[in-house]
Amino acid sequence: MAEISGYNGKILRVDLTRSSLSDEYLDEATLRKYLGGVNLGVKILCEEVPPGVEWNSPANRVIIASGPLGGTPVHGSGTISVVTKGAMTQGATSTQANGFLGAFLRLNGYDAIVVQGASPKLLYLYIHDGQAELKDAAYLKGKDTWETEDLIKKELGYAERQHQMSVFGIGPAGENLSRFAAFVGDRGHVAAHNGVGAVFGSKKLKAVAIARGNKTIKLADRAELTKANNEFLELIKGDPRWSRVYNDGMFWGIQENAPANTLPVRNYTTNIFNIEPEALKKWNVSYIRQKYQAKPHSCWACQMHHCHILHITDGPYTGYIGEEPEAEALSAWGPLIGNTDVASMIMLSNEVDRNGFDTNEAGWVVAFVMECYQRGILTKKDLGGLEMTWGNVEATRELLRRIAFREGIGDILAEGVMRAAAKLGGEAVSIAIHPGKGGTPRSHDHRLVWAEMFDTCVSNTGTIEADAVARPAQLGIPGINDPFSPLDVSSFIARSKGSFQVLDSLGTCKFCTRTVPTLIVRLLKGSTGWDLTWEDLMFMGRRTVNMMRVFNVTHGIGPEVEKPSPRYGSIPVDGPGKGKEVLKSWDVMLDNYYQIMGWDRKTGKPLPETLRGLGLDEYISRVWPGKV
Repeated sequence: MAEISGYNGKILRVDLTRSSLSDEYLDEATLRKYLGGVNLGVKILCEEVPPGVEWNSPANRVIIASGPLGGTPVHGSGTISVVTKGAMTQGATSTQANGFLGAFLRLNGYDAIVVQGASPKLLYLYIHDGQAELKDAAYLKGKDTWETEDLIKKELGYAERQHQMSVFGIGPAGENLSRFAAFVGDRGHVAAHNGVGAVFGSKKLKAVAIARGNKTIKLADRAELTKANNEFLELIKGDPRWSRVYNDGMFWGIQENAPANTLPVRNYTTNIFNIEPEALKKWNVSYIRQKYQAKPHSCWACQMHHCHILHITDGPYTGYIGEEPEAEALSAWGPLIGNTDVASMIMLSNEVDRNGFDTNEAGWVVAFVMECYQRGILTKKDLGGLEMTWGNVEATRELLRRIAFREGIGDILAEGVMRAAAKLGGEAVSIAIHPGKGGTPRSHDHRLVWAEMFDTCVSNTGTIEADAVARPAQLGIPGINDPFSPLDVSSFIARSKGSFQVLDSLGTCKFCTRTVPTLIVRLLKGSTGWDLTWEDLMFMGRRTVNMMRVFNVTHGIGPEVEKPSPRYGSIPVDGPGKGKEVLKSWDVMLDNYYQIMGWDRKTGKPLPETLRGLGLDEYISRVWPGKV
């Protein structure tokens, strides 16, 4: 096999039904067309998972993929993309996690893993020295994600060499097929969205453990890659928006979003977070890192001061050790459930990771239960003795455990907000926050951020799909002049589609390689030697968006579900967003979005000319039978 700069040119095929492992090879033409990450994963998903295959079927696939920058000196290049048919939307899924897994996969000679079939017993996948094997995981049953990591490293002799092995796996939530289970590893890095952990659970694959390999990724021009990489770092450090992330992680998001009234407060019953100024100061990153004895916990090749391990030093959770939560986790376990105590937010965020949940959906589920309890829709008896009052941290902790093991009411709630509300019926449906496809939004009040609400609802993946925070000039498109303008919002979302898919194909963290086209092109050339333009890359990204769209419409997901639930799209009753009504403009936004995307307004299908223009001629007959 000819060597390809930037790649190993090899994927690992894991058939759990047959308990077999095999290597498959990728040619340069395929890699040049799909790059890696989400782009490559969606190609495999579309080719191998036809309509009629359910998310929990052995015929479903899970693709774990790195990209042409993975495992290189590029900052944060340990990232993976996980692609599958997800449990929440029953449609295409693309979700990312940082850490070390992607780098170690590449250093063992693989660019991706494709998992298919289902095992009759719990297994884990072990990759080392360029080889792979399936190992018995019966002793890991019921273990949380931190315990799983520790036990696997102990079994394989890495207990004293923690950073020489990466372990990602599922907790009890994934084992018990909670629809919003996640794939969690390296002490708090999470591929969270659309129930990928439930898909792993349905296949009885408990974990993927990869030892650091000794293969070197061949680079076409190491000097150019290094130069562009250093320029990226200096650009981030010098940019006021991103230097905060470089120095402080995402803690600043709470202090910034609180006065902007964009925090999700008590299940959208208000958008004013009533917290004393002195209490809000305790959400300051310097205060938290000093008080809780923060120790750096960086990802592969990353110089950003983003991830830390915290030790709670006083109060009821003294001695608790956990990963530093990012902004959405703090939002979920703070304002969303009516809690203002930072230590308990840290604890709850980590309990979510240990159980193996998506923190966003978990937060919305708990907030939904709390409002149901407040209104009398759910009683203490219904909840097995739990008093789910706003801010009740210990009741929340126990409820999360019950959901993970599907005990009592937890069996209903493990289905997620949309399905749990439908099961409860009546008034519960009107207060449930979710887009129509299932899942829940990120932990923000999107009623004041129409761009993210709209993107969440029209997204193929169940979460944001467009780079709503990109600088328009970088993408070469008009920006949003009025955040409450239906045409501004829908036009920007449509025109920016494809940029995230480019970033998610590289094998790098978005915080390290923001959307800076000139530098991304240079990084890719340094790795692969290819003379690609940003326009070439956006073409690939848009093609992937349309491939996911074809997958979804042929799997039964159409325009009728591309809208927010009544509470998600409700009119704020207070704060600066009071009276802003998104639903009255929804059809206008959809009309404009579909027109720019080149999709049929009635069916949601990409038009034949759209697919043809993206080089997807073979997909036309899938959505337009009889047309070529």
